Amino acid sequence: MKRILLLAVIVVAIVGMYFGFQVYNKAFSINTPRSIENKVLLIPSGATIEDVIDSLVINGQILNEKHFRWTADKMNYDQETIRKGRYVLPIPASSKNIISILRGGKQTPLSMTIQNVRTIDQMCGRVAAKLEFDSIALADYLATHFDTMAGTKAETRLTRFIPNTYEFYWTVTPEDFCKRMLKEYERFWTAERMDKAKAIGLSQEEVYTLASIIEKETNHNPEKSRMAGVYLNRIRDSIPLQADPTIVFALGDFEIRRILYGHLEVRSPYNTYRNLGLPPGPIFMPGLASIDAVLNREQHEYLYFCARPTEDGPGHAFASTLPAHNENARRYQRWLDAQGIR
Repeated sequence: MKRILLLAVIVVAIVGMYFGFQVYNKAFSINTPRSIENKVLLIPSGATIEDVIDSLVINGQILNEKHFRWTADKMNYDQETIRKGRYVLPIPASSKNIISILRGGKQTPLSMTIQNVRTIDQMCGRVAAKLEFDSIALADYLATHFDTMAGTKAETRLTRFIPNTYEFYWTVTPEDFCKRMLKEYERFWTAERMDKAKAIGLSQEEVYTLASIIEKETNHNPEKSRMAGVYLNRIRDSIPLQADPTIVFALGDFEIRRILYGHLEVRSPYNTYRNLGLPPGPIFMPGLASIDAVLNREQHEYLYFCARPTEDGPGHAFASTLPAHNENARRYQRWLDAQGIR
């Protein structure tokens, strides 16, 4: 009798060990490659459990589909518990590890740099390319809700977007994205910056707009504050800014390399040859260096500047009088002709 009981105990133990091993093997053993290029799993709105598993398999992110399915079933990871999002898988990982992350909605935020855009529509396209919503959804929100919330109009919407690198969850909505950017705008415009804007007689929007012109005039940061001083002097003296980048924007032809006299006739509020003062809004998203260059403009009596030949070094030639400026301009025109730039 004792032998029978002992044998029964042994059999039960062996069976238990077998099933225990099966559970461990399916749920707790490593079920991902030891290394993989694409660790990101995207689960969009409306995804099914089959969509999730298909994505894992197609991207080579799990080794054993059956083990994953078995574990998902035991952990009640199904249509009712799927949570959309962007997940970075902790490679290597077990099925249980992966499902715990997905079921808990433990998203990994993504880093996104917002800069170097000409228009609000272009920004919508670049932002939407990295987030779940599409560019149309963001553009619609900006057109229908943003101005009331931000105190802007179509021409000045871009001024509320400060160039920088930000972290967002992939599932952020257009509304939450815009609210976050407005908070960053308010954070950027410190009391010190606002006082500097007031001191030069410009609103925050006007500072951004002038900075956008400087951004397109030069990428040589050391001369940006001097250039800002030129434009502010022209505004002070009621002289048209005559900024070539505004002509490019007005024409909508961003491949133009040389502004000709015919271009200057374009009828547009952005034509700073025909209109006094700043254009109605920015022509580009300026970098932080350009914005701060306006706020910390160099005080001088220069009223003119023009590009100079590359052999003269980076930057522009500045002048206080028209004759001096014309000579600088003729020198540059001769250089352009020699280079065959039309």
